[in-house]
Amino acid sequence: MAKRDFYEVLGVQKGADEKALKTAYRNLAKKLHPDANHGSTETDAKFKELNEAYDILKDPQKKAAYDRFGHQAFENGGGQRPGGAGFGPEFNSSMSDIFEDLFGDMMGGGRGAKARGGARGGGAQRGNDLRYNLEINLTEAFTGKTATVRVPSSVSCDTCKGSGAKPGTQPTTCRTCNGAGAVRSQSGLFTVERACSTCAGRGQVIADPCGACGGQGRVTKERNLNVTIPPGVEDGTRIRLAGEGEAGLRGGPTGDLYIFLSMRPHEFFQRDGADLFCKVPISMATASLGGEIEVPTIDGKKARVTIPEGTQNGKQFRLKSKGMPVLRSSQSGDMYIQVSVETPVNLSRRQRELMQEFDKEARNNSPESEGFFAKAKAFWDAFGG
Repeated sequence: MAKRDFYEVLGVQKGADEKALKTAYRNLAKKLHPDANHGSTETDAKFKELNEAYDILKDPQKKAAYDRFGHQAFENGGGQRPGGAGFGPEFNSSMSDIFEDLFGDMMGGGRGAKARGGARGGGAQRGNDLRYNLEINLTEAFTGKTATVRVPSSVSCDTCKGSGAKPGTQPTTCRTCNGAGAVRSQSGLFTVERACSTCAGRGQVIADPCGACGGQGRVTKERNLNVTIPPGVEDGTRIRLAGEGEAGLRGGPTGDLYIFLSMRPHEFFQRDGADLFCKVPISMATASLGGEIEVPTIDGKKARVTIPEGTQNGKQFRLKSKGMPVLRSSQSGDMYIQVSVETPVNLSRRQRELMQEFDKEARNNSPESEGFFAKAKAFWDAFGG
């Protein structure tokens, strides 16, 4: 019977890259593995065919030869080695780099568990990281501060010193796995590794647990911590306190505490990065005749701003370096003053008379209004009145 195309066996396009080949092989190997199919002859044949195809295509030189000459490149001993297709030395090399990924969860660990600092070989586990949300105001973000936070977390048990065992005793090495946290068993051609059921993968057994922590090696308490908030922090800034998180299990390393900052709205200022914006009302007389105004600054002081004659509503004035400090820098942002020309209300009779006289005398004093109404008249005339 003619061999199927190796790319077809893997279910990928011809010329597929290494990543696509490996992904396809992993998915099919998991489905066709003999242990998952109770010794089916048909599945066993497909599994051998799959391994032969992957062994050729995963090797760049063999893949190039196969792409050029097809199966003929490996006939008459060209690519075949003792042991038959699929279960010779090449089969072991094919499986070694992915077998642990395929069956890692069933084995209770593998490379992923080791990378995460799993519990094997001693029973200690790293504590979880903790998050604390802290709200501050804009002035505190400007000056910086030291805040005291009360954090409920797990800490090392004082009674057993974190071991989880009753004082005067110690955890013992698990006899089932000899402290490895895992046991191995033979399954066909494979050695399958699983978490030890006696010690739950910890590698140690506590015969007499500590009464204060129940064998966990940690208890829950509230702690007061001082947090240094540097000047210039922004909404969402994260501060890490190393080793201030949850205590580890059975003497394992402590996690970290992360402080997330949020800002309360300010009564005067709006912030954009390191710049501050402040809206300041001025009278019609000040806007028309000009003058000086005093405005507050974020440091609690005052700044004088000169308003030129004829200032229009919405005009902005820049106060250099009067904004927020840039975090971990000697630079500062700017402060922008936007004036809002205020229309007087509740006029007295005399004020009303003066305003009417002013309106009668006003000629060529409002070029923007005159320009608008001139355009409006032309617009109406275009519609015939």
